[in-house]
Amino acid sequence: MDTRKLLWREFGIPITTELHTTDYANGRGRISKRIPERHIHDGREYWKDFGREVAHQCLETLRCTEGLTLGAVYRWGKPDDLARTKRELYADLVSRVECELAATDSLGLIFMDGDGSDSSYRTTHRGLALAERRVIEDAIHIDSSGSQLVQMADLVAWSANVAVDHHPKNEFAAQWYSDYLSERDPKRRPQEM
Repeated sequence: MDTRKLLWREFGIPITTELHTTDYANGRGRISKRIPERHIHDGREYWKDFGREVAHQCLETLRCTEGLTLGAVYRWGKPDDLARTKRELYADLVSRVECELAATDSLGLIFMDGDGSDSSYRTTHRGLALAERRVIEDAIHIDSSGSQLVQMADLVAWSANVAVDHHPKNEFAAQWYSDYLSERDPKRRPQEM
């Protein structure tokens, strides 16, 4: 919340404005009505530069948050197999989380962006042995527009995606994960799973 307050003071970005990385990092989202003068040249507003400065501020917040642990996983798949690839990756991720929680005799919850309409996530949780289960509830879905944490998780996921799947249009962010987020990731980079 301190970062959101700073974004309001410095950039005029309302705290209630959703920070959706794809939009603001690529200059498509008009997240402020008061773009800083340094991003206006010859009367033209440079939204990409502004969005990237906002991203850097948010990434720096994540990097400097003591006690924060984050990470990212990915799996390559064919475009026509996207649903199956996502379902299998999620099941493997939940299995890994279950093992990590068991090793520390802990319980956990998983929060996800979305409305919960994809039942495959629920199916994964329902397939766990109830007596041994460490993730104590099906994934809890939260619309990112109402959660600062989910918006920051979106930035982590977007940065991980750019680090793994290189495209010339996103080359500007190819090092964001290693420069800002690897410090908080015990594995230091997105993990293929």
